[in-house]
Amino acid sequence: MKRMILCLIAMMGILTLSAQTVYDFTVKDDAGKDVSLAEYKGKVLLIVNTATRCGFTPQYKDLEPLYQKYHGQGFEILDFPCNQFGQQAPGTIQEIHQFCTANFDIHFPQFDKIEVNGENAHPLYTWLKEQAGGGDIKWNFTKFLIGRDGKVIKRYESRDQVSTIEADMQMEVNPVLSNIMERRSIRKYLDKLVEHEKLEMVVKCGINAPSGMNAQPWAVRVVEDQKLIADVNEAANRSLFYGAPALICVCTPTNGGDLDAGLLGENMMLAAQSLGLGTCCLGGPVRFLVSNEKCKFFLDRLDIPTDYRLNYILAIGYPDEQPDAKPRDASKVKFIK
Repeated sequence: MKRMILCLIAMMGILTLSAQTVYDFTVKDDAGKDVSLAEYKGKVLLIVNTATRCGFTPQYKDLEPLYQKYHGQGFEILDFPCNQFGQQAPGTIQEIHQFCTANFDIHFPQFDKIEVNGENAHPLYTWLKEQAGGGDIKWNFTKFLIGRDGKVIKRYESRDQVSTIEADMQMEVNPVLSNIMERRSIRKYLDKLVEHEKLEMVVKCGINAPSGMNAQPWAVRVVEDQKLIADVNEAANRSLFYGAPALICVCTPTNGGDLDAGLLGENMMLAAQSLGLGTCCLGGPVRFLVSNEKCKFFLDRLDIPTDYRLNYILAIGYPDEQPDAKPRDASKVKFIK
């Protein structure tokens, strides 16, 4: 029996180490049935360990309105009662559920009681703690915010205000904000052509960007010709565009237009993101193309207007990677009040 227990613990450890997202875990619901968290794929999750006789139990009053407000936008709260902290979650899961329904009228799912620390900690919580930087759960009503990609965004301690969590949630639940936050530069693409209709939509969003005096000082060239892309890569003796199947070339007047072109490009990259496409804004290949005589045929095919120059190229295609977000330095921002 001891050997079986040790094997089970080892298997749970392997699961935790191999897990990439929250969707890799299975938990038991309030009826004791196995539930794969993959059922919540694509949703924003708030995972919380709760107790019914804790000083923080009234937080249910804040959690239920949060759930009702954002549930329609793909938000779920996953409630895991835990009796490890002062035995403040006594009784069966059915009794706990009845208490929470009667006193706080909760509607979000509650799961079977678990342990969150120690050798019997559920693998889900072992993984959550590791992904958030480590450290045991300190008390009841510790919370983890999970993005639509199934990865941990942030850990909140018992005293953290729900209003703080809501502000962070907005970046995930709001489709515009989440699209901005999820965009990454893609440098590896699937061997799959982008539908012409999607490229048209991306470019349409681009040319609807603002520009000074509505001058629209840009010329956009969308390259779908696979032979042309292959030929210029061969001339360069390397892959200039990370294997992207399509290119969007943005040209601007030699005497300006950079700001407006930047707005155009950001619109296109975000539009591509919303359509399941990836992009990478390229400047280095532009410098190579305009300085290498062997690549003149590529520029000729773009038919760039007189007194215009190739400003940048967007590689665009279906992503074959999911890069993590790079750190951003918030200290560079100052608010003048």
